[in-house]
Amino acid sequence: MQLLEAVESGPVNHRVEIFTVPEFMAGYLGIDLAQPLTPDVWLALAQQRLRTTDGGAVYHDDVGLEAVRQRLAWYPHDVWLYLLAAGWTRIGQEEHLMGRAGYAGDEIGSALIGARLVRDVMRLCFLMERTYAPYPKWFGTAFRQLACGPELAPVLEQALHAQSWQAREEHLAAAYETLGRLHNRLDLTERMPEQVRDFFGRPFRVMALHGFSDALARAITDPAVQAIARRPLIGNVDLVSDNTDL
Repeated sequence: MQLLEAVESGPVNHRVEIFTVPEFMAGYLGIDLAQPLTPDVWLALAQQRLRTTDGGAVYHDDVGLEAVRQRLAWYPHDVWLYLLAAGWTRIGQEEHLMGRAGYAGDEIGSALIGARLVRDVMRLCFLMERTYAPYPKWFGTAFRQLACGPELAPVLEQALHAQSWQAREEHLAAAYETLGRLHNRLDLTERMPEQVRDFFGRPFRVMALHGFSDALARAITDPAVQAIARRPLIGNVDLVSDNTDL
């Protein structure tokens, strides 16, 4: 880490570095702008870095920066569908576990799973609104700025503050149903249910079990993305790991 210091004479370490646009993108994103951005490349790019390249104003552009920003502004359509399917898959893998942990007497485990589900709901909202998510410090702030933020943020806060798995489930179920409505407004698949259901007859309310992931995966037409979607729907680097260094 370097901190700025005032100097009155001698050399100054101004910490200003000059790059061409291709050099910057190669160093910051690890991409070669002269090459196509294939689906696997898109999935290896962290959203917070894509958000950085797309954010802020450009006041003068003689080097083609705006064209590059437009190229990186959002995922190709079928990569987007794949990421939405992966987001629903994550919810489906754990939405029933929150209640089951609480039912077994493990409120700490239930609360932890509930918090993970809150984050997955928020991530899915960023994807639905075609907005790259920032890194953790600004994640909640940026979420509130989404169109769905004012409606969902209070519900998710209640889920995080709930003192029992039953109360936690009530608020998460409300959030899931909002996700269902948001999904249908996108008109990407056949119309999907907007109400939670029981988990195979057990007293735990779930949403992803309706098949959102499968419906989104069926809508993919790009053969390269279809090949990826035939494997487990693990998503992009942000969904695979939250390790800061990775």
